Amino acid sequence: MGLLTVNVGSSSIKIRLLGADDAVVDRIDLPDEGGRLDRDRLARAVAPLADRVEAVGHRVVHGGRRFTTATIIDPEVTRAMEELSPLAPLHQDRSLAAVAALLPVLPGVPVVACFDTAFFAGMPDGAATYAVPEDWRARLGVRRYGFHGLSHAWASRRAAQLLERKPDGLRVVSCHLGSGASAAAVVGGRAVDTTMGFTPLEGLVMATRSGSVDAGLVPWLVERAGMTVAEVAEALEQGSGLVGLAGTAEMAEVTGAADRGEPRAVLAVGVTVHRLRAAVASMAAAMEGLDCLVFTGGVGEGSAPIRAQVTAGLGFLGVGLDEAANAGAEPDVDVSGPGTVRTLVVAAREDLEMAREVRTALGPTRP
Repeated sequence: MGLLTVNVGSSSIKIRLLGADDAVVDRIDLPDEGGRLDRDRLARAVAPLADRVEAVGHRVVHGGRRFTTATIIDPEVTRAMEELSPLAPLHQDRSLAAVAALLPVLPGVPVVACFDTAFFAGMPDGAATYAVPEDWRARLGVRRYGFHGLSHAWASRRAAQLLERKPDGLRVVSCHLGSGASAAAVVGGRAVDTTMGFTPLEGLVMATRSGSVDAGLVPWLVERAGMTVAEVAEALEQGSGLVGLAGTAEMAEVTGAADRGEPRAVLAVGVTVHRLRAAVASMAAAMEGLDCLVFTGGVGEGSAPIRAQVTAGLGFLGVGLDEAANAGAEPDVDVSGPGTVRTLVVAAREDLEMAREVRTALGPTRP
């Protein structure tokens, strides 16, 4: 008997069945199908595991101001999560669809929502607050929520294990780099800053998302270029980032083309690295120092060139990279070179963080 984690991401669905010792006893990876979740396909995939499932944890991107810890799902919680869909429409609806698809497959099994925003709910006001009208903040809930919280929580926890240190006082910058990308500042296991904000669009350059742009660009495009709000949103979400710069969303293709000197790819790498270096420095400033830099996520784990170029500009923070270790890195591994800061490559294990949160939510009845 075990615990099932369902991680609906921006480009895939990762399903893991974990045993009592958190060993993966079964895994299913379903590719994205154009942004929409196929409920029937998901139900068929999970059905053969049903007899072995004692509890389910679903990754849900947005918890808003209400959900700051993992929460057992019931009809009221479902309605509240649906009300948050406008804050992350591309992600929230897919997560809710996954929950609905598996309820008939796993009748009577407790279901827990693990919120990506919850890890950042306790950020200091200075990091969480936008300088916008009070009415926006109080009535509309406009604030910096942060995302990828499950990944950042695990990465910082795993860093402490690898360094054989207690989390207390450990200052970690974790870089979750994949189709979506963000960096977070974590002190003693608690988030104090991050690059994503009100939506998952803010921050770093991503596969198809722009990351941060001047807010004035949006009204300018609507008023002067004749674009609709929907057209601008679609372009920033689906036609920007690596796709907008280099014509492909795959970082391996971008770095390969950059090595061949293709101008668009060279530019894409340059913009990505510039933004990421700045983010790491900003996160370190929020912690008044840095003890450990972590790369995780598909690109963070798999792209030695990006790790090398980012760290090459961070020597002033005490970051150094071992070139040979970096080139052959397979997580979880220390790739530190000369310097005072340890640099780690850590496998993204949101499933393990979800399992921990599910057990906490269920209390004494946990599997």
